[in-house]
Amino acid sequence: MTIIQPIKSEQVSKKTKLYLVPSVDKEFGSEWFHPKFSPMPSSLAELPELHQWSETFVIKVLEVWSGRRALSQLSRNCHRSVLKKINSQVSALTQKCQIRKFYFHQPIEGVVEVTVTLRVIDRVRSLILRFEGVDKRWICTELTLL
Repeated sequence: MTIIQPIKSEQVSKKTKLYLVPSVDKEFGSEWFHPKFSPMPSSLAELPELHQWSETFVIKVLEVWSGRRALSQLSRNCHRSVLKKINSQVSALTQKCQIRKFYFHQPIEGVVEVTVTLRVIDRVRSLILRFEGVDKRWICTELTLL
């Protein structure tokens, strides 16, 4: 006969919490990072409100692509590799473009993946972005237009 003993709360192992390790900008590489000056992850309480901020950011990207805004205005909130991608697609959306819907996914605290559906004339396209919260601001670390 087996005796089953109740599990005490001290015996239950707590799940480990995932945390953000800021991604390295592909344009610079890891040799540019020094522990004293590397980006510090920020909690959600320290970051701007995501929905409004991301909508403004997407509008700015669309304005750069249509030629109505300078690329340098995005440099504070992007990795250089993302700026390079945006610049290479400057004429991607010269036609009238309308934002349809935003979809947000937060895999861990301080990281948000945003998918934006766009209507370009009679087609629907997707803009996929990844934002990381570092140094009390959102940084776009990945951007893809499908």
